[in-house]
Amino acid sequence: MTAVSLGPSPTRRDILARRIRLLVAATITYNVIEAVVAITAGTIASSTALIGFGLDSVIEVSSAAAVAWQFSARDHAVREAREQRTLRIIAVSFFALAAYVSVDAVRALTGTGEAERSIPGIVIAALSLAIMPFLSAAQRRAGRELGSASAVADSKQTLLCTYLSAVLLLGLVLNATLGWSWADPIAALVIAAIAVKEGREAWQGKGCCAPTTALMPSAGDQADACGCRPGCDCCN
Repeated sequence: MTAVSLGPSPTRRDILARRIRLLVAATITYNVIEAVVAITAGTIASSTALIGFGLDSVIEVSSAAAVAWQFSARDHAVREAREQRTLRIIAVSFFALAAYVSVDAVRALTGTGEAERSIPGIVIAALSLAIMPFLSAAQRRAGRELGSASAVADSKQTLLCTYLSAVLLLGLVLNATLGWSWADPIAALVIAAIAVKEGREAWQGKGCCAPTTALMPSAGDQADACGCRPGCDCCN
């Protein structure tokens, strides 16, 4: 069998690492602003959904900061050594988010408190729904090309924030226009289930499994021609 190099060159790795650092910095900056606005607006409107969304932003900052710490190392070998610890931090962030959203959703369904209409909340949810998909997609592409499971896992955390933005926006709009207070907590429980799934994958290191080198495929090989094992989507 002939070994074929599939990973990016050292120069390309440096470019991708720098791109990930910039994307992570942008994600942290936006989420800090998002957290302040959401928690403040949620406190004023007595909206547990908005407060929960703001706390999600805090969790997103912790996840992005973990990736920033990993990619602060200039040496590729050092970044790889930090990979597993970073993945565990991201996984714990997912689990914490799922736990909070679940408790908050159950409280809302049992009728604990009624939220008032919040225009600032609707605005910040709409902005997040517009901005987060682009940040997530850009980081996911760079992470897959670099073969970084932590960068891909963090991009999924950002994508989850997009889903939460959609849920929050729908809940706030329905609450403001039709008074349907049950819509948001039901959707939030679905998001919590997704968070648990993503947390398990991050804990197991399944964010991206394309290796930097691979063997040409044969009948007994587990990896395909581009180096992805079954169930992996790194080459998409």
